[in-house]
Amino acid sequence: MTDVLTIPSINFVEAVEEVCSFIRSIIGGAKGVVLGLSGGVDSSVTAALCVKALGSDKVLALLMPLSFTPKSDVEDALFLAKWLDIDYRVISIDNIVEAFLSVLPYDPLNSVYKMPTANLRARVRMLILYYYANLYGFLVVGSSDKSEILIGYYTKYGDGAADLLPIAHLYKTQVRSLANWLGIPEHIAFKPSSPQLYAGHKVTDELPVDYQVLDRILVGLFEYKLEPSEIAEKLKISEDIVFNVVKRYKSTSHKRKLPPMVKPLPTIQINGFLT
Repeated sequence: MTDVLTIPSINFVEAVEEVCSFIRSIIGGAKGVVLGLSGGVDSSVTAALCVKALGSDKVLALLMPLSFTPKSDVEDALFLAKWLDIDYRVISIDNIVEAFLSVLPYDPLNSVYKMPTANLRARVRMLILYYYANLYGFLVVGSSDKSEILIGYYTKYGDGAADLLPIAHLYKTQVRSLANWLGIPEHIAFKPSSPQLYAGHKVTDELPVDYQVLDRILVGLFEYKLEPSEIAEKLKISEDIVFNVVKRYKSTSHKRKLPPMVKPLPTIQINGFLT
């Protein structure tokens, strides 16, 4: 363990093979996969890994911009789709979101509606992904990484909804390094994270630190099992920041579990397999 809590390095060749084997093992009888392509590093790496695992003809990308989605993000997503030689659709979701809001309580001038509307946009994208998955006999691939999952930084039943999560074991900074190794352009690999669920939406709007520091906090908590005070001292940051991360992990535990049940579902054993 180092004093600066360095993010663990990964063997890129082994990491890619591990993920590709995982993807192929999950696919089963599905005809292919569909994923949302945002122009960010996570979805770009996920798409590239799906192509390596299955071939470009079995990967469909959906670009689902809003009116305020930066033009550069759409251009980056289009570049990735063409670079990977995968089929893609561009589906503007403004009218779909507006259709929901037209029958729901909503006041754009009242800040209480800001996050419910932001999460509605993410869930609309999920609906569209599963529509295409059902239409073509595909599975939906999610692109959440370990950093996001540990702090619950995703929309429940929105971008958190998927049939498989190929990069859920990699911290954001590891994903960026893997993107660079895969040949994804640096301006995409190291693009500042920006969910864009409302105009100008940035990670720093909601998280106390950027991923360079956040990942080191997470490594300290989950890899080295350090106390918040130790992590704060090593990283020369306020202990309150570390407790903020711990609070996020605890308060979002429901996102990482099945909904609570009165009793666990029963299992049966058939030919040596538990079901």
